Amino acid sequence: MATATARHLLVDSEELCNELKQRIQNGEDFAAIAQEYSQCPSGQAGGDLGKFSQGQMVPEFDKVVFNEALNEVHGPVRTNFGYHLLEITSRED
Repeated sequence: MATATARHLLVDSEELCNELKQRIQNGEDFAAIAQEYSQCPSGQAGGDLGKFSQGQMVPEFDKVVFNEALNEVHGPVRTNFGYHLLEITSRED
């Protein structure tokens, strides 16, 4: 089964999510922004989700994590929880 490691941040608006993505793409630290803005408990760990298997996260999350490029910021990804930015740090088939 495929596994991955990733980090993310969760906010309640697409506008804020896009603003934070731009800041990260302009060189600000993903982990620092996650600690300041993320509404998910993982934010305190810089958004680190650790290692997980395909199917453990919501489908919108899996679609990005198991198909998109590594080490790039993806999103906003909308789920029932809000809007996410995702960075896939590793993936194994």
